[in-house]
Amino acid sequence: MKKTIKDIQVKGKRVLVRVDFNVPMQDGAITDDTRIVAALPTINYLLENGAKVILMSHLGRPDGAPDMKYTLKPVAEKLSELLGKEVLFSSCPTVVCDSIKERANALEDGQVMLLENVRYRKEETKNGLDFAKELADLGDVFVNDAFGTAHRAHSSTAGVAEYLPCVAGFLIEKEVMFLGNAIENPKRPLVAILGGAKVSDKIPVINNLLSKVDKLIIGGGMSYTFIKAMGKEIGKSLLDEESLDVAKELMAKAGDKLVLPVDVAIADGYDPESPFYYGSIDEIPAEKECLDMGPETVKKYSEIIKSANTVVWNGPMGVFEFDRFSKGTLGVAMAMAECDATTIIGGGDSAAAVDKFGLGDKMTHISTGGGASLEFLEGKVLPGIAVIEEK
Repeated sequence: MKKTIKDIQVKGKRVLVRVDFNVPMQDGAITDDTRIVAALPTINYLLENGAKVILMSHLGRPDGAPDMKYTLKPVAEKLSELLGKEVLFSSCPTVVCDSIKERANALEDGQVMLLENVRYRKEETKNGLDFAKELADLGDVFVNDAFGTAHRAHSSTAGVAEYLPCVAGFLIEKEVMFLGNAIENPKRPLVAILGGAKVSDKIPVINNLLSKVDKLIIGGGMSYTFIKAMGKEIGKSLLDEESLDVAKELMAKAGDKLVLPVDVAIADGYDPESPFYYGSIDEIPAEKECLDMGPETVKKYSEIIKSANTVVWNGPMGVFEFDRFSKGTLGVAMAMAECDATTIIGGGDSAAAVDKFGLGDKMTHISTGGGASLEFLEGKVLPGIAVIEEK
């Protein structure tokens, strides 16, 4: 069991908090503040308990150098609005400098400041301990609440813990509880749903889940590699050719645990307006391309989902960005929304899909970290969680 902010005294302390404010931006404006909102419980708890809060995050990929395109200034303004109080911000090109140190030392209890984008420093992504020490010198205790970057051993996610005691914020506590319980101590039947493009990206996840789940549903682009491995024609559909042998091995190993589509949306080509029809996986023409699951598959998958007590989903079932090829993804989302199970969405495209369909409030938990949740489902130890002290 990991220590959380409730296990330490924070009043009067400078609390250095790694958050995930890597929000989507367009023309300098934030287009989705979900990740900022997700950090509010931790920030508010610290402020209400008299901490001096110093926040740090990355935004985009500024390639280890100052770039105002990736400044966190708009985030500071949005956070001020959400907190209803001023968030101090200085755009220091080196992230930490004398003026930042002075500002951190001058903070009063209940005040909050946000550092500039930690990826302005090239040492950040290399877990440079000199930069980690510069960050650590600003605080008395380190709180990691950035699940979205917990799978990265960076200066601000792991390195800081070399110099400061480290505890979890509420978001990481929640993520670990839901994902951990779902895999290690689930209410059964446990159903996992995996979609997305390449089989190779999900091989470790499939291998880890096969021994834990009651059913493993495969959809999306990766399903066509399995269908091809069954000896069937898939036309011009997405194929991860290097993974064909692995797909055969996984099917042999999984037996009836592994569930694949029975019908698909067969289109003329990869186009949002492409003519298409639904057909059996046994009847895919060589010149066509599959872009979604068919109604029989949606029905089959929905029945499995509705019989489950725990459902974990990572990866879309088709090209859900194109409305006419979003029915498979919508069908899975609807089944999860309507079932009585604990339903967990593993971030990334799955979270985007649920959001697009307006079903987010029907899910038990939506992870804030696509890559991190995937590695968690692989059974990997995440560096940003490993550094958190045990109770």
